[in-house]
Amino acid sequence: MGEKNMIEQKRQKGNLKKRIWTDIRKNYELYLFVLPALIVLIIFNYIPVYGLQIAFKDFVPSKGINGSEWVGIKHFLRFVSGYQFKNLMRNTFILALQVIFFTFPVPVIFALFVNQLKNGWKKNVIQTISYMPHFISTVVIAGMLLVFLSPRSGIINILINLLGGEKINFMGMAHWFRPLYIISEIWQHMGWESIVFVAALSGVDPTYYEAAKMDGAGRFKRMLYIDLPMLVPTMVIVFILKVGYVTSAGGSAMSPVFEKVFLMQNDLNLAASEVIATYVYKIGLKSQQYSYSAAIGLFNTLISFFLVAVMNKIGKKTTGAGLW
Repeated sequence: MGEKNMIEQKRQKGNLKKRIWTDIRKNYELYLFVLPALIVLIIFNYIPVYGLQIAFKDFVPSKGINGSEWVGIKHFLRFVSGYQFKNLMRNTFILALQVIFFTFPVPVIFALFVNQLKNGWKKNVIQTISYMPHFISTVVIAGMLLVFLSPRSGIINILINLLGGEKINFMGMAHWFRPLYIISEIWQHMGWESIVFVAALSGVDPTYYEAAKMDGAGRFKRMLYIDLPMLVPTMVIVFILKVGYVTSAGGSAMSPVFEKVFLMQNDLNLAASEVIATYVYKIGLKSQQYSYSAAIGLFNTLISFFLVAVMNKIGKKTTGAGLW
């Protein structure tokens, strides 16, 4: 029986390979379209993983990765025991968690209200206007904040002055950094992030609404008892992905999150704006401490992956929805 099962498994694998190659030959044009994206993914996301070993070495460019001395977890211990550790971890996780807490519900609420609008030009205009800020460059967004919040000529301070208040140097105060960052994130991405929720609501059976109307349910109750429960699986998945925001906020110097934090950062608000990503940039590229910066980035990524895995397990147990 064991041999028969093995033969059957081999036969099934052979048939699967044949079907895959047949599909590729039949639809080769579609696979050619995917090929450039796959090549970019491999070059920029998978090949660099080989370089992570410099986090465990004293990397010297002239010696190369393989020729550099192996030092184990020396750089990790240096980071954990450093005077910057507590401040960096606090700033990174406070910023990430505040962004998740304040920005996650807004697209859901916006999608619920958009879904109540009848299909027409008003709905299209509202959706189009809400999507537009997402396509504005991060550099432009940071520039707009600097111009609008300027203590001398910014429109916000002009309005404050006209109302009898004193002008505020928003960008020069550490306690204003996070609120400004969160507000700009909501304005920029609210409409775009609501697309997935609007799409989920479009699949709700219209008979549910008709039955609710017959029972006397108004718009708010229909949103509360029909729309919101239907969004729960999608909300769980999006929330788990949002938890990965910790990685973007702290672990990658190539992410748009890093760009906005770095562009909004200055010497006056450094106490709140110095996160792991900006520190890695300064240590790695400016100070050329490649091994140390790689260790910091890897350390933060491992913590973020752990958080995503925990949230995924919680989501699977509570709602049955998850990433894997």
